[in-house]
Amino acid sequence: MTVLFGSIWCVYAFLMFSLIPVLKPEWQGPLLYVSNSIQLVALPALMVGNAILTRGSDQRAAEDHTALIEILNDVREEMARLRAMTSGIEQTEQENADRPENVVSIANEALISVNESPETTVPPPATQEGNIIR
Repeated sequence: MTVLFGSIWCVYAFLMFSLIPVLKPEWQGPLLYVSNSIQLVALPALMVGNAILTRGSDQRAAEDHTALIEILNDVREEMARLRAMTSGIEQTEQENADRPENVVSIANEALISVNESPETTVPPPATQEGNIIR
């Protein structure tokens, strides 16, 4: 009924209905009665229809909210994974910044002095087992 009362054809019908007293003034009394009856029926019908449409809208909003929460959780998981992947990069950059500029390290196993004479050597770092690599 909401669809019927909400259509443009209903507007045209009520417009024609409201113009009847212009053509036939003697019908004004019965037409007012019919008009009031239509209003009494249409108002609750429109309110019920509006409530039904609002319920559907609320349901769609709840579904959209659930979907957006799932997307947000996926984004948070991805960000955590990216942070875990890139956490070592900052530590490596800091270690590289702390090294002397005149020493070059190849895979953290051999140290080569760039600016010193061949007689002076830089001691190699200790490995994880405690053995010195030569």
